[in-house]
Amino acid sequence: MRIRRNKRFHAEIAASALSDIMFFLLLFFLIISTLANPNVIKLMLPKARTTATTDKAHMSVSVLVMEDKTKQYFIDKEPVLFDDLEAKLAEHVQASGDNTVIVRFPYDLQVQDMVDVLQIGERLKLKFVIATSKQ
Repeated sequence: MRIRRNKRFHAEIAASALSDIMFFLLLFFLIISTLANPNVIKLMLPKARTTATTDKAHMSVSVLVMEDKTKQYFIDKEPVLFDDLEAKLAEHVQASGDNTVIVRFPYDLQVQDMVDVLQIGERLKLKFVIATSKQ
């Protein structure tokens, strides 16, 4: 009487090459993620050749620099203090449901003043369109 051994074929996958590929992918994504700048404020900019127009009326934020270098802020031609700007924008968005804001900055405004306004919009998840004039 012969004793039969269980000699079935077992499928195997060579995993050594897969681990190398996974290591290289991990390394690639780690390097790429350090190059990306997460502190970017995303803006929708109009075309440079002509000024873009919108089909409907959006909320407007304007900054006016006075002769004595003080700044006045306006929401739809209504004066607002900078400290109240975030609350007023939140009220406008909640009332109208439109989260698109047209911002008008003078050409000589300091970059930090512009970023302060844009950070308010970033916290409120607003879409900004910077208004420009024709050249």
